Amino acid sequence: MALLSLLDVSHAFGGPPVLDHVNFQVNAGERLCLLGRNGAGKSTLMKLIVGEMKPDTGQVFRQPGAHFARLVQEIPADLTGTVHELVASGLRSADPHEEDWQRDVRLEDLLAQTGLDPHAEFAALSGGLKRRVLLARAIASQPDLLLLDEPTNHLDLAAIQWLEEFLLAQKIGLFFVTHDRAFLKKLATRIVELDRGVITNWDCDYDTFLVRRQERLEAEERTRELADKKLAQEEEWARRKPSAQRKRAGARLEQLATLRAERRARRAKLGNVNLRLADATPSGVKVVDVEHMSFAYPDGRVLVHDLTTTIIRGDKIGLIGPNGAGKTTLIKLLLGQLAPTSGTIKHGTNLEVVYYDQLRAQIDDHRTVADNIANGNTHITVDGRTRHVISYLQDFLFTPDRARTPARVLSGGERNRLLLARLFTKPANVLVLDEPTNDLDIETLDLLEDLLVEFPGTVLLVSHDRAFLDEVVTSSLVFEGGGELGDYVGGYSDWQAERQKQTAKKVAGLAEDNRGKSKAAVAAPATPKAATSSKPGRKLSSKEQRELDALPAQIEQLETAQAELTAKLADPSFYKSEAAKFAEVKNRLHMLEAEHATAFARWEELEAVRNATS
Repeated sequence: MALLSLLDVSHAFGGPPVLDHVNFQVNAGERLCLLGRNGAGKSTLMKLIVGEMKPDTGQVFRQPGAHFARLVQEIPADLTGTVHELVASGLRSADPHEEDWQRDVRLEDLLAQTGLDPHAEFAALSGGLKRRVLLARAIASQPDLLLLDEPTNHLDLAAIQWLEEFLLAQKIGLFFVTHDRAFLKKLATRIVELDRGVITNWDCDYDTFLVRRQERLEAEERTRELADKKLAQEEEWARRKPSAQRKRAGARLEQLATLRAERRARRAKLGNVNLRLADATPSGVKVVDVEHMSFAYPDGRVLVHDLTTTIIRGDKIGLIGPNGAGKTTLIKLLLGQLAPTSGTIKHGTNLEVVYYDQLRAQIDDHRTVADNIANGNTHITVDGRTRHVISYLQDFLFTPDRARTPARVLSGGERNRLLLARLFTKPANVLVLDEPTNDLDIETLDLLEDLLVEFPGTVLLVSHDRAFLDEVVTSSLVFEGGGELGDYVGGYSDWQAERQKQTAKKVAGLAEDNRGKSKAAVAAPATPKAATSSKPGRKLSSKEQRELDALPAQIEQLETAQAELTAKLADPSFYKSEAAKFAEVKNRLHMLEAEHATAFARWEELEAVRNATS
């Protein structure tokens, strides 16, 4: 059954319509991913769906009684109170017979599932935890359709993976916008694309979507070329001023007028950003040489302990770690903006560094887009050539009117493009990119990936976008806790594969130890160690005899459970489907080992007493 239907919906903001006679529906239980370029109208469509806006024309039908909840990109600045109060404010029961105590239990279960401290003040939380609170509040309302706008922005890898598993477990309908291709592939059951006001349904996976969309664009281009050729032929005929056969000529002139109207109404596909870095003199072969470097904060917390590494020209290094781990601080250490507590950092020669700031602090909101690039001048010099600033900004998809507007009105994706435009005016042989993927559409991400892969210089990249890391980086520095940094070849997937190998080796070693203990127990059950606390000649009580009789079966059960958990941890598929439960399973295995050791020691003690009196 359709939860939502759009019938001939159109909407515009003074220019070409962002929705042009759209017909579209969402069914119960679907998880739809909405794709489209920055500015295509994705957020507008979401507002129309939840009823925050009304379309210019057409109708939006919602299933009677259906509840929709929308989670926006921005965190409201005016929210106050504890986590418990905010999540409870979203409570809404889909069951009219649900009692108050049942609502309270549901609330407590939700807080436990999201891992939130109910007593924490919302204002004191990190951005990632604030998003988790807002998500919990939306889920508490038991929506039939949850709308998410760029839900992975500013979340670290662990939070993104948690969000994936949480949303899959909730089994609710989703309608989401994301640039995170790994997140898209994990969640989406259907892909829809908003392009030039038209929604196209792609009932396939993401990789197939890319192929089919390219085929469609190529077919569209061929059709347009034929139409343009036909129009040119008719224009040439009309210029000859036909006079004979006026009736036939009139019909042909009407057809020409139709072709002209169709050409005027045609909306060209939005072009791609023209990304090109200014050439710079190559740096020395060694870019940064780090030896036994450590850094601790004034409060004693250790960020890096005894790091030794060498960054060579052409390396593309990903910095991976949770929010707050110190990735930005590590960048400042490597660039020489901070001094290490101990050890040495040596920099190579001819370094020309361009730094892409996570907080976009390099953009002045009070100046126009053009002035942020040219400092009030009309022309700029890029790669040795003088260009008009408006022409240069058009390479980054800013129209002349948009280039003259204040930077404060820009969307998140536009701000990112402006920062790229600003940075790429400068020659660089070392690029430092701190979260460059937030708010960029997938087409621009693809272009940025290609640029970085082909860039002959050195790249330091902080990102939580798994697909982006896999495509760009050649090695990864991973924060592993306690000041330890792991150095891995390749990107995110390579790091995960190496972790699984290391875990499998540890588990295999543990299993071998357990098998050795079991064999020893079986080989010498008749000659157990004498228990120091047992007195020779004492007989077992009836209670102790029952305990001794039950212990072999108990030990066998514990060994079976240990073997099952050991096999689970050694299975690579476990890390794909239940990675969030790794710590829980590992802790359970440790508990079973302790129980096994205790039970085995007790069996030895009781067996020694029985043998001494036999």
